Amino acid sequence: MRNPVAATLLASVVLLGGLAAMAAEKASVTALLKQGYQIVGVIPSTVGPGIFLRKGDVLIACFVAETPNSQEIATQYCKPVR
Repeated sequence: MRNPVAATLLASVVLLGGLAAMAAEKASVTALLKQGYQIVGVIPSTVGPGIFLRKGDVLIACFVAETPNSQEIATQYCKPVR
């Protein structure tokens, strides 16, 4: 595009659309992997293991946990890293 303002606006709309799609389906490690994110790191934490996922220049941190009675390890929450 010749107009840098228009290019920036278009890039913002595309990024917001991607984040809206992620919000539409509850953000989970599984949902992000299906969207093409790749696991790039893991850390221990007091809330449960942290999993970092990346797609392009977007980095998301998710935390998972389980209980003795749960049948799966569930995503507690995911947030973009800025």
